Amino acid sequence: MTRMLITGGGGFIGGAIVAEALAAGHEVRVLDSFRRDVHDGVAPVDERAELVVGDVRDAETVDRALGGVDVVVHEAAKVGLGVDFSDAPDYTGSNVHGTAVLLAALAAHHVERLVLASSMVVYGEGAFTGRSGRTRPLARQPDDLAAGRFDPVGENGERLEPALIDEDDPVDPRNVYALTKLAQEHLAAAWARSSGGRAIALRYHNVYGPLMPRDTPYAGVASLFRSALARGEAPRVFEDGAQRRDFVHVRDVAGANLAAIAATERADAGSFRAYNVGSGTVHTILDVASALSRETGGPAPMVTGEYRLGDVRHITASSARAARELGWTARIGFDDGMREFAAAPLRGASAAATR
Repeated sequence: MTRMLITGGGGFIGGAIVAEALAAGHEVRVLDSFRRDVHDGVAPVDERAELVVGDVRDAETVDRALGGVDVVVHEAAKVGLGVDFSDAPDYTGSNVHGTAVLLAALAAHHVERLVLASSMVVYGEGAFTGRSGRTRPLARQPDDLAAGRFDPVGENGERLEPALIDEDDPVDPRNVYALTKLAQEHLAAAWARSSGGRAIALRYHNVYGPLMPRDTPYAGVASLFRSALARGEAPRVFEDGAQRRDFVHVRDVAGANLAAIAATERADAGSFRAYNVGSGTVHTILDVASALSRETGGPAPMVTGEYRLGDVRHITASSARAARELGWTARIGFDDGMREFAAAPLRGASAAATR
């Protein structure tokens, strides 16, 4: 039995990890602030888990939560692209400063094992192949997006074909949230080197499933589609709907965390390793909207041509490293997962959505 602290354990992904960890016989403590832009009040946490209510940025609270812990799963973060750049101080405070406070406490408490929730957003655009082989395109330009030219092109204007991205591809964060996730990785690596700890970062791709938050600017696209359908509205699909993504079920993500927890026990001291966590299959944004419309009997999606400057066109994962080194692969297929998600409960509207 492992004694673990799960920060953000009252959240969507954190809650799924709590459930999987308890089912596997581990002892679980949850640290969560239940911030109002994520939660509608204090979310229920399994009564078998010990609950510490507080902010990961508060050193005294973190010290209290770490007592007797073998491993930390760090899920607490402000997520999503955000509303506008005014969100930047909150993102950096919550994600970067909060992680620094936690890691300093880990060093003080001699806790040597960490699993960090990272994200596909650290890559920026996904991998592509062009005339010269594998390449990474420049950021898309506003004039091209406004004209409906959504696909990146090569340096000579040639068409690029999307490919699966792997952990050896360069990172290129293109918005504030992405920058904070990469900063968390760098902090974790620095902590491991200086303390002799062992850290694993899991780069989640598009996570969906029961108890996703709804009606918030920070929710994932699958949740926004579900919320629209619940209101009797057509899901609004940006660009032309052909954006390629990897949608991975939250229970599979929880399983990846348990595999990573086990891997930290056998990892070398001072080590840091990143892993993609994806389903291994490619679907478009329009695929998701269409599946949910079909499963709910709701109106067909509306492709709007709208765009957001911080969005990337295509990013899909190779999770081969996780399969090879962690022994983890996703088990829930897209059709089954979307069928379940179409009828699954979502979390209540957050304060941010009702302001």
